[in-house]
Amino acid sequence: MVNHPTPANWLSIAALGLIWGGTFMVVSVALRGYGPFTVACARTTLGALALLALMWVMRRPWPDMSRRMIRYLVVIGLLNTALPFALLSWGQQFVPSAFAGISMAALPLFVLPLAHMFTDEKLNARNAIGVSLGFVGALVLIGPGVLRIGAGLEPWGQLACIAAAMSYAISSVMTRRCPPIDPITMAAILLCVGAVALIPLMLLVEGVPSPRESLPTLAIILLGLVPTALAALIRVATIRTAGTVFMTLVNYQVPLWSVLFGVWLLNEVLPWRFFAALALILCGLAISQWRSLRRLF
Repeated sequence: MVNHPTPANWLSIAALGLIWGGTFMVVSVALRGYGPFTVACARTTLGALALLALMWVMRRPWPDMSRRMIRYLVVIGLLNTALPFALLSWGQQFVPSAFAGISMAALPLFVLPLAHMFTDEKLNARNAIGVSLGFVGALVLIGPGVLRIGAGLEPWGQLACIAAAMSYAISSVMTRRCPPIDPITMAAILLCVGAVALIPLMLLVEGVPSPRESLPTLAIILLGLVPTALAALIRVATIRTAGTVFMTLVNYQVPLWSVLFGVWLLNEVLPWRFFAALALILCGLAISQWRSLRRLF
């Protein structure tokens, strides 16, 4: 059965692109008052509490916690929340927020070869061309700085953002192989796993956080509630009514919004290679998802 997107679906997909594209800017603001692991921990913990409350309100079922289910949830939770949130927060201390947003655009291109190896979703010639083009874009995005890794922390920040995208990609493939589970319940449990991992790390490295300036504190609260709890609810509702193919349109919006917010609101000065990398990655994404886009439009 083909789902036909409604005006409400289009508004939802625009809202998700705006929310997720603005996340990197909000992280940069939060880092002005808090350490990177405090930002990652607070975001994860607040999001977990919000989604647990949402589970209770919506009467979502609790899964059968078999040993196989527990293994999947723990590993996916670490790879989908704790590790990428910590890597992005740490990396954004040294790179523009737009860099983090563009690096996330390569996520679907990382997923394709992993899915080819570990699932029944095989690469075809068009996918391979798109992945290759996107990989070139990722190399352009990192630039020559990676060759002088000892010259400063910026190259390490760049690699941290790319590693976060890879972590998301691996968790996406594992999510496809995970036993059936309600999506809201799964999102809540994954954030709980991330919070359990990040709280000790935060306390060990940065200690108990103390209230700082109002703007970074507001940014942390916003990160926990909007890009996690609210976005999860919108995402589930959109997939149920319009399908997963329609959701791929978010991938094209996130880097564009991250660049716009970085330049416009944070006054980030971006080198030309950022825009070249963005064009290459989006072209690779369009080529690899051409069949899905044709079905949609």
